[in-house]
Parts: sequence; structure tokens; C-alpha cells
Amino acid sequence: MECMEWKESIPVKGYRDVIVAGGGVAGVAAALSVARAGKKVLLLEKANLLGGLATIGLINLFVPMCNGRGKQIIFGMAEELLRLSVKYGYDFIPEEWKNGEPEQPTNVRYIARYSPQIFALALTELLQQEGVEILFDCLATRPVMNAGHCEGLLLESKSGREFYPAGIVIDTTGDADLLFRAGIPTVQGKNYFTYVGHTITLENCRKAVEANDIRLALGSCAGGNADLYGHNHPEGMKFFSGTTVEDVSDFLIRNQRLLLDRIRNENRTSRDIVTLPTMPQLRTTRRIDGDYTLLESDKYRHFEDSIGAICDFERRDFLYEIPFRTLVRTGYDNLITAGRSASADGYAWDVVRVIPPAILTGQAAGAAAAQALETGCPIYSVDLPRLQSSLEKARVMIHFDDALVPGADRRDAGSRGEDFGHI
Repeated sequence: MECMEWKESIPVKGYRDVIVAGGGVAGVAAALSVARAGKKVLLLEKANLLGGLATIGLINLFVPMCNGRGKQIIFGMAEELLRLSVKYGYDFIPEEWKNGEPEQPTNVRYIARYSPQIFALALTELLQQEGVEILFDCLATRPVMNAGHCEGLLLESKSGREFYPAGIVIDTTGDADLLFRAGIPTVQGKNYFTYVGHTITLENCRKAVEANDIRLALGSCAGGNADLYGHNHPEGMKFFSGTTVEDVSDFLIRNQRLLLDRIRNENRTSRDIVTLPTMPQLRTTRRIDGDYTLLESDKYRHFEDSIGAICDFERRDFLYEIPFRTLVRTGYDNLITAGRSASADGYAWDVVRVIPPAILTGQAAGAAAAQALETGCPIYSVDLPRLQSSLEKARVMIHFDDALVPGADRRDAGSRGEDFGHI
């Protein structure tokens, strides 16, 4: 069947310096970074709460921001948002890290669990206070391209279809949707069968009352329960792309049916499901094929264009630097990405996509967008020393200290920390 053609009049809205598409933590960081640089920024979110997987996806864990020996690696906006995540609700920051980096070495890692719903509310308040314009329940459907330049975005919302012109567009959809539709080369990933929700039970309530700790009232339930490495992925089941409506629907229907099967014979007056993820908990759907692709073998490597040092949330001691080139593709002068659609492959993709690195790349993308607007240069050729300097002033560690690199006997093996397999 041939495609239908029709004509319509599309309203043109006011110009924004930067449009950030996707209100997960990477998008929040990007928008905040742009606003703090004095630029007019619009943040688009298709759901009704900010935070993405970190909130409505119920992956409510800041994974380790330290090297596993008591040295903090990830700072900047990731640190700011971690502290915000626990400001109004419960927290699970270890005592050793409550007041910052501990004075003595420790194997206890710097993590934080938090209330996802309260964190989402706090993110909205923060962005409003910082002058970020937010549109909820709004889907960026297509970039309007002129060769390698994006003129702006077509949006679908309660207002209908509208065109929003912009100087720079930051794709933090998590799936590289806009980059893909703009013609930028992308790489398709695969996803295991995972679906986790939050529950409450009478027994947990009793424990919570006895300990005077609301955290203990909460439990978890699962449909699919495959971990980071694909353990428990059902034998013979396909992997999920997460980039077509049919595939996403199949993923959700299978998981929801399985979860209902698992709870249907339980005592229905003794427990309830508090909340289920309102977005699919997909990890690696689609990413940019950037000017550089970060690999696991890049551990302990310094990059001249690093926009931040990060740690491995699974393995102690393992350190990486994220090159700016992982966020851009030469030839597309005003499009950039951040978060889980940064250019990384294999296990390095898993290391880059979790909450703290996603925030770090979002912060860098926003700073680069503001700088590109000021200088009139393509986003992929911004002055890197100037960008790095601005990030350092915002407390980002650009290069890790070589003194933190373990000896050759541990360089290839590392040692595992806590099990974060479902992240």
C-alpha cells in the first residue's frame, strides 16, 4: 500500500536557543546546563513526570560514583542531583558517604536509593526555579532537516502538530529517535526480558512500623527478571529492540501477563502493587554511531577531548573517560545526544548509560550547546579546552588521577562490588 499524502497547515512557534527532547536525567542535566549558561531552553517530555528510567522507570538507584576504594570519581551535576533525590524522601546513602568522601579508604561504595516519585517532583521544581521551560505530554516526532542542519522539531501534543524552531537540538530520548530520523548513522541494540515493579505487604508494613523506616514497607515484583548479562532471559525468547511500536508493545504485554500470573494466587488482602513502570525498562535500544565509540578496552585511557571521568558500577577500580566525540557526528552541525544513546559498545555501553554518567554527558551536551551558540561554530567542533574548563568549574572531574589505576595484576580483572545486575 502506498503512503498517503495530505497537506496541512502547521503552526510555527517561537524560536528557542536549545530544545532538549527527552526529560530523563540526561535531558534534565542538559536543560539545566543550558539554562545556567543563560540560554533559552525548552525541555520536552512525553510522559507526565521527569526523570525517565530513574523515576517512572523505577530504576531508583544512583549506582556507585566512586572507585570502590573510597575515592569519589563522578561529581558535578550528578552529585547535585543525587543529593536532590534524597532531599525530601527516604535515602540509602551509606553512612561513610553521608557527608562526602570519607577520610579513610573504604570498600563501601557511594550509592543512593531514593523515592522515584518524590525525586520526579523535585526535578520539576528545580528546573522551574532555574528558568527551564517544560512541556509535558508532548512528543517530538521529527526533526526538520536542511542537509546536515536541523531547523527545529515537529511536536505532537494536546495542541496538535506544531513546529518549534531551534538553534541546537539535544536528543535525550534514550533511543536516538531524532538522530535516527535526521539521518545520522545509529546502531541498534538488544534488550533482555525485564520488568520490575514496587509492592507493599502487611508483613513489610509491620517491619517498617517497628523500625520507624518507610523504606522497609516497600518490596518488589517482577515479570521478566533477566539481569544485566541476560541471565534468566527465557530460553528461546527473542531479544527486544525497543525501537518499534510493535516490539515495545510485545515486550510490555508479555511482562504484564507474566507478572499477573505470578501474583494471581497470592492472598489478595495481604499485599498490593504500589506502582509499575510507566515506561519500558529497556537498557540499550539505539545509539548514535558517533565520531568515537567507547569500548571496554578503553578503561584507564585518557582522551584529550574527555568531558568527564566515570567509574564502573559493577567493578571496583575500573575507570573510564568519556570523549566528547561519543556525543556528536561530524556533518550534523547542531545535533548532539547524551545519556544512554551516547556512542559506546558492548559492556562500555552499559557503563555509560546508567544514571551518574548519563547526567554527566547531559551536563556536557548542554554546556557544548551553549558554547556553540555563542561562537557560531558547529556543535562537533566546539573549543574543547574551553568546554572542559567550564565543566571543571562545575566540579566535573575531566581526567582521572593515574594514581587510582591499579597495578598490572588487577588491571584486567578488577573486583566486583555490589550486584547491580538489574540496573
